[in-house]
Amino acid sequence: MSRNFGVKTHGEMDMGIVRNVAVGALGVAALTAAVAEPAGAATSPVRLYKVVYDPSGSDTHANSQLNREYVVLKNGGKKTVKLTGWTVRDTKHHVYTFGTFSLKPGKYVNVRTGHGTDTSANVYQNRGWYVWNNTADKVYLRTTTGTTVDTCSWKHTKSGYKTC
Repeated sequence: MSRNFGVKTHGEMDMGIVRNVAVGALGVAALTAAVAEPAGAATSPVRLYKVVYDPSGSDTHANSQLNREYVVLKNGGKKTVKLTGWTVRDTKHHVYTFGTFSLKPGKYVNVRTGHGTDTSANVYQNRGWYVWNNTADKVYLRTTTGTTVDTCSWKHTKSGYKTC
């Protein structure tokens, strides 16, 4: 058996280079993944909780009826989350963008379809007709950068709502 006493053969050097390149590439990929996703995006504690897409009663232009259609978000985390600039949207590109708004830990906010005055528990899209389709639709919750945090979809059920 011969020994090289610290001198690497050509094949051993190539394997070392391949190993170093592979480890380096994995490091770059991990760093890229960490940088590509903004803080609070997919790891956000804010989630879609419920969608009331077909409230009881007739579909009318009455604001009181429009506001019975809504999406509920919940902050399941331990810290307040700033939702300013976040969006709630459907498959037909109806988009609600949060103004200055923060959701405290353990709290809910209803995104109502009609008109009203925003509070810590209710915000309003100020629309004159319904957003969420009764037969089937999908809600997207996105950050200010457009990263999807959560989705909730349904096909019509007798209940008229979907718990996400």
